[in-house]
Amino acid sequence: MNKQDNIKTKKFFIETWGCQMNEEDSEKLSGMLKNIGYQKTSEKTSADIIIFNTCCVRENAELKVYGNLGMLRKLKEKKPELIIAICGCMMQQDNMAQDIIKRFPFVDIIFGTHNAYKFPEYLNRVMQDGKSIIEIQQKEDGIVEGVPIDRESSIKAFVTIMYGCNNFCSYCIVPYVRGRERSRSPESIEKEIKDLVKKGYKEITLLGQNVNSYGKDLKPKVTFANLLKRINNVSGLDRLRFMTPHPKDFTDDVIDAIAECDKLCEQVHLPIQSGSTRLLKKMNRNYSKEKYLALVDKIKDKIPDAAITTDIIVGFPGETEDDFQDTLDVAKKVQYDSAFTFIFSKRKGTPADEMKDQIPDDVKHERFNRLVEVINESSAKKNKLYEGRIEEILVEGTSKNDESKLMGRTRSGKLVNFLGNSEDIGKLVKVHIIKANSFSLYGEEVK
Repeated sequence: MNKQDNIKTKKFFIETWGCQMNEEDSEKLSGMLKNIGYQKTSEKTSADIIIFNTCCVRENAELKVYGNLGMLRKLKEKKPELIIAICGCMMQQDNMAQDIIKRFPFVDIIFGTHNAYKFPEYLNRVMQDGKSIIEIQQKEDGIVEGVPIDRESSIKAFVTIMYGCNNFCSYCIVPYVRGRERSRSPESIEKEIKDLVKKGYKEITLLGQNVNSYGKDLKPKVTFANLLKRINNVSGLDRLRFMTPHPKDFTDDVIDAIAECDKLCEQVHLPIQSGSTRLLKKMNRNYSKEKYLALVDKIKDKIPDAAITTDIIVGFPGETEDDFQDTLDVAKKVQYDSAFTFIFSKRKGTPADEMKDQIPDDVKHERFNRLVEVINESSAKKNKLYEGRIEEILVEGTSKNDESKLMGRTRSGKLVNFLGNSEDIGKLVKVHIIKANSFSLYGEEVK
């Protein structure tokens, strides 16, 4: 009797760390498992398969994986038939899979980012043979289309338009674990989005490690601005976003597309990483403080209501107080709506790991706190401007903090909690903004 004959009663659990790309990878793993009859569960103890989809951008993500694996040891002893799988970026690092299986020999399947679409095959082999599988492809395949996907939301969806990265920022592990840039065809992207719209999805976010590079590897070449305009013409789509762009590749035609395309939201995530031109060169970012500020001015000129968000690293090797002051200066001049702020942590295999002049932890934390204070101040000021406005909100569900209220986002990405009708979940509604908090807005639905 085939071990998969009774598969319909079995359950799986997935835990995901990392970026939106990892989240979409997990949605595909979920889709593949549901496609062969498994059911999803939120409880590890009731699962027949447990999958950890890992990240390696920051050290604490790896520590989480080790800690969670350690806690599974006893569960595996109680349920020997339990299948434990680990995948994602962390597995692509040299010798990581071997280290995992040595420390946690009860793990059944280890696979990487390039061959995740083969997971059902690995699962079947383990169930048939009972032997652990380690399958890590060091080089990326071509793009595999048509993988089943189980979306977390029925309102908003991520759509990956390209994979990999060619930039090799000196602090970043992504090019080593995600491979070189590969663009999907515009036809396949448009088809996926049209299918999502038919299913009732209202908002699409285009994903890529560097979306501005989209299409450079296609023949004939397609620019990112071309793609944005093409998707903007999809009938029935209400909102379109994208992330993450790179400042060095943010061209005028993309700014024009945001200004001209009615479905493209007025929100630009523009990672600065550091305000110091000297450090930006060490980071291999290929732009200067001055060029970045000029780009921001150009965006604000063409799209006055644009919300600008960013990523900033504090404590990069060799960062002086003057360098940090440059970062604070950029933050004050741009007046970011919000920022993802990170304390630098070394990643093995990147140039920054070997750099001298590593910054002491106490200095990094002190600078980090000063930066957060500046960011929070500008975020509060930007939110205050929304008081009294009537904003279009895509209603995503009930508020996490108060189930009597609804929550959604403005076109500029602002989180809004408001009094409204639960029947409006999944719809676009008008909300009168009454009060602005530091990190969100509060309002009432306009009848």
